[in-house]
Amino acid sequence: MKYPAPAKINLFLHVVGRRADGYHLLQTVFRFLDYGDSLDLTPRRDGVIRLLTPIPGVPESRDLCWRAADLLRRHAGCRLGVDIELSKRLPMGGGLGGGSSDAATVLLALNRLWDINLPRAELQSLGLALGADVPVFVFGRSAFAEGVGEVLTPWNPAPASYIVLTPPVHVSTQAIFAHPGLTRDTPSIRIAALFDGFGRNDLEPLASALYPDIAECLAWLRCNSGGLGNARMTGSGACVFAGFASRAEAEKVFARRPGHMNGFVADGLDQHPLFEFAD
Repeated sequence: MKYPAPAKINLFLHVVGRRADGYHLLQTVFRFLDYGDSLDLTPRRDGVIRLLTPIPGVPESRDLCWRAADLLRRHAGCRLGVDIELSKRLPMGGGLGGGSSDAATVLLALNRLWDINLPRAELQSLGLALGADVPVFVFGRSAFAEGVGEVLTPWNPAPASYIVLTPPVHVSTQAIFAHPGLTRDTPSIRIAALFDGFGRNDLEPLASALYPDIAECLAWLRCNSGGLGNARMTGSGACVFAGFASRAEAEKVFARRPGHMNGFVADGLDQHPLFEFAD
């Protein structure tokens, strides 16, 4: 069985402060898409965690799928292992949460396959040790997020389809957040103030200045979309998106894109496909 690892987009992303330990405080809305990676997980009785499709240049000890399986096994005192086969569609360094989503799918699926049955909140805490975006995929619903992204409150945006463009650049999240030109003092808001199209991405101006490909894709989307709000960058980039009221409208605009611009069209999801894998 293949287990889906959906993409996410940040409908807005505000940097509202910084903790004493250097981590940035954020406010954002996460939404899943019906497009992403998938994983084939085959339990083993010998306790070995084996990557059948390692990512070139990423050591096993740094691979998020391997780390997620190892963390869950050690935390639960489980003696089983697993063969992990990853079918990768989401770009690395794209702001779509690919690695985090992969790790969350491993946690959710192995929680059932290994018959561990940890509660969702406990899996979310494990996920935070792997990365700030992992908890929302375990949480499994569109959400307003605060803190470093781990304080989650359900919030459902209006139905929409999205054009997502994938510029051919790898953006370093660490470098963007460390840059002195980053806005870090956007005023905080309460969830009651949210509406579709709210806010902006505070990382977008900096990323666009550093990576002209991002700026080009954003400019094209803004000139060609009559979508639900302005085109925006997701996460720390590089991918950008615009929302549309219907899939047909999004497909029509996507078909007009310049030949050198790659991407996809996807519908928004308000619930993770593996939501029922945890309580």
